Amino acid sequence: MESRQNSEIKVCVGLSGGVDSSVAALLLKQQGYDVFAMFMQNWNDAETTLHGDCEWEEDRFVAEMVARKIGIPFYFIDLSKTYRQRVVDYMFDEYSKGRTPNPDVLCNREIKFDAFLKAAQKLGADYVATGHYCRKEAALDKDGKQLIGADGQPIWRILEGTDPGKDQSYFLCQLNQEQLSKALFPIGHLLKKEVRQIAHEADLMSADKKDSQGICFIGKVDLPTFLKQQLEPKEGDLVEVYDAWYAQDPHYKFLEETIASLYEDGKARMITSYISEDKTIKQDAPQAIPVPERIAALTDDQLMQLSLPVTYDIKFQTETYRSGKHHIKKTRYKDNPFGRIIGKHEGCQFYTIGQRKGLGVGGHSEPIFIIETDPVKNIVYVGQGHSHKGLSRNCLRIAPEELHYIREDLRMPIGSMERFSIRIRYRQPLQGGWALMRENGLFIVFDTPQRGITPGQFAVLYKEGEMIASGPISDDRKLQ
Repeated sequence: MESRQNSEIKVCVGLSGGVDSSVAALLLKQQGYDVFAMFMQNWNDAETTLHGDCEWEEDRFVAEMVARKIGIPFYFIDLSKTYRQRVVDYMFDEYSKGRTPNPDVLCNREIKFDAFLKAAQKLGADYVATGHYCRKEAALDKDGKQLIGADGQPIWRILEGTDPGKDQSYFLCQLNQEQLSKALFPIGHLLKKEVRQIAHEADLMSADKKDSQGICFIGKVDLPTFLKQQLEPKEGDLVEVYDAWYAQDPHYKFLEETIASLYEDGKARMITSYISEDKTIKQDAPQAIPVPERIAALTDDQLMQLSLPVTYDIKFQTETYRSGKHHIKKTRYKDNPFGRIIGKHEGCQFYTIGQRKGLGVGGHSEPIFIIETDPVKNIVYVGQGHSHKGLSRNCLRIAPEELHYIREDLRMPIGSMERFSIRIRYRQPLQGGWALMRENGLFIVFDTPQRGITPGQFAVLYKEGEMIASGPISDDRKLQ
């Protein structure tokens, strides 16, 4: 923060109508800053928003009442055109290619800390504040002095929020130093229950408002319905993959052999124990982790192969038979040892790896999950059970041109290897692993197999609570 009196510093709070941004505004006001609120409308297509869920008119009303209660000026800005161009069009494009984007990450990079920031600066704002549960600190040298970058500007850090259940640093993984220098996160040091309590004590209208859900600023929508606005449905086969496929697949054999070579006992760990934020598959013994020296010895080609998912090319043949007392001639698929067609889907672009709901498939003793999609052939592959081999992977790649560092002074040189904690989706517990910087990208080799590594989603690297770098998981299926 600048060495000025708080009253001389003008802060624009992105007031959404929720309790988090409301308390952020209140705290800044109490700390003596010159605060004003601005509500941004980023979506106005009511047809895709379920009635009563995250309707912007209601949010604006609550935000305005909160601003009035706190005693700060209130402004409104329509950024819907910019949001559609920079976020929604990106979503459609990614889904059309069979990838799974994260619009919230793009919303923060392109809207809140770009378009919104610029609008706030036109109104005289020195900083923009949001209700994110994360922390910003100065990066210090060994003598406790703030580090200065090559551009002569102070270097800032983003750290996880204090509340482990609400940390939202993941969504800010694409911010740069210029954006971060203008950002404030007033509630990052608080627990959610403390934020609610502060709102109640101040009698803010948003005190009991539920947290928003769904796509950033669009709300809780049926995603396939939303995507069908621009992506045309195309029926394809839903194929269940059996274990027998992996026993004969050369790529899976390579993965097993390579992973096994990384462990002291020579055994391959191929199945994740992770199910959800609060569930894991019971293990008979603690899972071992790979030997770092063996990971470091992997060649560029081995790493690239290790980061590729298993792909499927199961051929189905038909046969004719006669059915019923009239012996009506019918056609059916012959039994196949590698899998079977169990239904139809509306198009690969509407499904994502790891998805369980919305498949319309029954008759299985365990849940069915999507393990892979083939956007070229329009086939969705599924597997039965949390322990299905197709759900887990040990390695991923971020393309060099996609890798983003929050701090350039921490950029890894080619040939280096560092230890990180990694998150590949919001709310996932941090996972241990090694990052290897090579000519053809940043490779992450995890300590244990990971569930649902999905092209297009962001992998985020942390070290001791600080967010270091991020990038979308590469879609390298076409390389096989």
